[in-house]
Amino acid sequence: MTKLEPAANHYGRDVSNRIGSAGPGLFEQYPLLAKLWEDAKELLAVRSNDAHTLYSVSLAHQLLGHHPQADANIVLPAMLLHDIGWSAVDPALVLGAIAPGAGNAELVLQHEKEGAKLARRLLAGQGVAAADIERIVFIIDGHDSRKESTSIEDSVVKDADKLWRLTGHGLDTIMDWFGLTRSQAFTLVESRVAGHLFTEQARSMASGFIAVERANMLPQRLLLDRR
Repeated sequence: MTKLEPAANHYGRDVSNRIGSAGPGLFEQYPLLAKLWEDAKELLAVRSNDAHTLYSVSLAHQLLGHHPQADANIVLPAMLLHDIGWSAVDPALVLGAIAPGAGNAELVLQHEKEGAKLARRLLAGQGVAAADIERIVFIIDGHDSRKESTSIEDSVVKDADKLWRLTGHGLDTIMDWFGLTRSQAFTLVESRVAGHLFTEQARSMASGFIAVERANMLPQRLLLDRR
């Protein structure tokens, strides 16, 4: 649960008028994303893929700020639609396709192929240019199975997808997927993310997430929650 309101005001004074106003939200900056979200959100309602997608889109947007040569109009729609193909896979088989020590490469390929087909239809329905559709669909059809990157756009999508695993939401989700302790989930995730990122900026972000999570699991930190 994301904390949106304060539990207290220890300072005792209102400082909100000193803060300034926030800039436009991501979906306000890219109206196509808002439209695609409405089209895709039901397709993403499998094993927390909807929340995973929103985190990944935000991470991709942050990475784009470091890569002005990357086309946001390719990266962000590809990121938002990259996992819609899991909707075509039997929900009972989804976790077995990606579980440690198990895995099913054919199901991973199936979700990519089905996702590419669904994305093509949704993008065309929103009037996206044919050339852009081809670039977006190519990224989706290989975002997990293709180990190399074919472009900066492909790199940003792959990196943002992996970085989610290191976020608090990613770790919470993976713990419950496989019945792991937080320490076990973190060890698993770190091994699957560290050394597998394409951009220097993503590696820096991963380092920051890792530092925060290691602090979260310090015995001294955990004792503070008992006070």
